[in-house]
Amino acid sequence: MNAPSSSSRQIVWPSVITVISAAILIGAEVFGAAFAGGWALAILFGLGDQGAHILQAVLFALGVLVMTAFIRAAQRVEPFTKRG
Repeated sequence: MNAPSSSSRQIVWPSVITVISAAILIGAEVFGAAFAGGWALAILFGLGDQGAHILQAVLFALGVLVMTAFIRAAQRVEPFTKRG
C-alpha cells in the first residue's frame, strides 16, 4: 500500500452534521409545504384527487430542486473536507 499523500483530505464532521441537520429541518418544511400546497390549490381550483396528486408531484419536484440548491450552497459555506 502507498503512504497517504500530504494533500489528503479529511472530513470536517461538524460541518457535515450541521448541513445535514439543516437539510432535514428545511426539507421537512419544503416537502410539507409542497404536499399541503398541492392539496390546497387542488381544492381552490376544484381539481379533485387526481389533480391534487399531480400538483403535489410537481411541487415535490420543485422541492427537490430547492433542496439540491440548498445543499450545494451550504457546502460552499461549510466545506465538508479540508486538506490534511
